Amino acid sequence: MEFENKLERDCINEFMKQGYVIKNIQNLNSLNWINEEFRQIIQKILPIKNLYNNNDQDIFNQIHKHVKPKNLNNFRLKIFSEINKKKHFKYHYYKIAKEYLDILVGNELAIQSRINLSVQLPNDKSSLLPFHADTWSGVSPYEIVVWLPLVDCFNTKSMYFYDLNKMSSLKKFFKNKSFSSSKIFNLLKKNVKFLKVKFGQVLIFDQSIPHGNVVNNEKETRWSMNCRFKGIFTPYADKRLGEFFEPISLKPISIKALKYKHPK
Repeated sequence: MEFENKLERDCINEFMKQGYVIKNIQNLNSLNWINEEFRQIIQKILPIKNLYNNNDQDIFNQIHKHVKPKNLNNFRLKIFSEINKKKHFKYHYYKIAKEYLDILVGNELAIQSRINLSVQLPNDKSSLLPFHADTWSGVSPYEIVVWLPLVDCFNTKSMYFYDLNKMSSLKKFFKNKSFSSSKIFNLLKKNVKFLKVKFGQVLIFDQSIPHGNVVNNEKETRWSMNCRFKGIFTPYADKRLGEFFEPISLKPISIKALKYKHPK
């Protein structure tokens, strides 16, 4: 007997087939809250006339006209610091994907303590993420990543994912330790797919699937955030609860059970 409805089954089947799902965000209030916070922070860091009044995405897409590659990391770190100071930022980040996390992970969750930010300028080689899977470096396979773009992402302005059906072809490359991640990508790039994720959508993926990015050859800047979630009672590997993760949705019976002491 199946316990899921059709919507849940479709989401599960899609995730199991390809290792990720791209879904429309249902909670637009939380998305708009996040977008507005970013706009205000950018305006604070770059007090450029009329910057704040531009088209919603232009403030992000065209930021390379105001930030040089040599200043990018400092600019990104300032924004990263500001967003992670916001009291309600993790709450709204969770809310943009809650219904899908309930289906794919569960409803008693731990969230990554700090939400990551990526800003990739056009033709900039300093923000590359090589061909990898997070689990290869000791990350728990019980974690899932919620990847949120602040702009439309496509082609080289997005991320690529390796074809889940071709995973067996990776074995021979792991046996040869002289192969770098960039060389592996060049040999296997016919099996990767650049994902199209629009602003207003969220990408949720299994970080054991090889992925990465390349130089952004588009004419716009890519902005994206990523944050890991996991079932609070699942194995943690190197990134532990209270250090890298914090609980967000413990249910009353779990709270009681953790405090329970058997009568003597």
